[in-house]
Amino acid sequence: MKVICDRAALQEATNLTAGVVNPRSPRPQLACIRLTAKREGAGGTLTLAATDAEISLRLTTDEVEVQEEGEALIPADKLRQIVAAQDTDPTLTLETDGEKTTIKGTGSRFLIYGFPPGDFPPIPDFPKPEAAADAFSASSEVFLQLIQRTIFSTARENSRYAINGVLLKRHNKKIEMVATDGRRLALARGTVDPGASKSEGGQCIVPTKALNLAQRLLPTAADKIRIAITDNQIMFAFDDPDSPGGTVLTSNLVEGTFPPYEDVVPRDQDKKATLNVETLSSAVKRAALLTNEESRGVRLAFTGAQDKMLRLSSRAPEMGEAEIEVALDGYEGEGIEIGFNPAFITDALKVVTGNDVVMELKAGNKPGLIKSGNDFLYVVMPVSLQ
Repeated sequence: MKVICDRAALQEATNLTAGVVNPRSPRPQLACIRLTAKREGAGGTLTLAATDAEISLRLTTDEVEVQEEGEALIPADKLRQIVAAQDTDPTLTLETDGEKTTIKGTGSRFLIYGFPPGDFPPIPDFPKPEAAADAFSASSEVFLQLIQRTIFSTARENSRYAINGVLLKRHNKKIEMVATDGRRLALARGTVDPGASKSEGGQCIVPTKALNLAQRLLPTAADKIRIAITDNQIMFAFDDPDSPGGTVLTSNLVEGTFPPYEDVVPRDQDKKATLNVETLSSAVKRAALLTNEESRGVRLAFTGAQDKMLRLSSRAPEMGEAEIEVALDGYEGEGIEIGFNPAFITDALKVVTGNDVVMELKAGNKPGLIKSGNDFLYVVMPVSLQ
């Protein structure tokens, strides 16, 4: 193989595929990126592929000149570091000799020892709709928003594996994505195009790592992405169907049963406050300045429909106290005081697209509910305040 690559395009592709590999795997091939060069006309394509045995990514760049077709299997960390370090070179030349790959830039030469490309596990192709249990397409913008509105609420611990992912649930044109870590729950809704799919839909749990990768790929994807779900995998195709090679992300699904999230969403809230997103976010961040690990809650005191005022306060021993006042755009119900982890509130406000949110409450020891239109709701458990 011998290719001359646009360095910037190669760096972007390498950074994305390197995000898949498992550097601690006992199989060294799973810490590598496979490069496949094919000549097409005066130019050609270079396809990069990586897998950790659970998630795989294949993407293609045509910003190359292929002088000799071939393959190489190169350790991902060294390839990424070398390409990034040659930041003054417009192009880089990659040439293989058996399992050795030489990378040449202006006044530099690197020789990397790799592995036989045949040792790399096969990367599945995107299936035809009839071969999938569920297949549909979605606006890239819509699907990116669905991910952004839920992924921050996934569990970080490994003890509850089923919530270390996001529930994806489709019925015809309607789609829901739900995430929870046991202390908060985010639910986002959107619409998709079922196309010629014979299935009315279904549900599955998608690993957080796969959605983080999808989130990085979506801004540069085609207007629509295609999604196919099989018995144990989900696949995303980010390019037009007739693109050469294309970008395909494949992931095993999370096993287990997602918690019955419908039971968590409160339905009898009798206190409702309408707040400006920027104003509330600023107030919560300022109140959080005087919190610490021992006292990380912020008190929200709603004075009732007469005053329509929100007072936020916090205190931390040996640090001090903070008090912030915010005028409410609207309020229904009696006054109430409740404490929340400030990070949980600001996380939700970051993904709201409208100017206002509605916060619904019941009591100081009951969960709060934040809504933005009909497409996003967020349940957050209160914290006790001394």
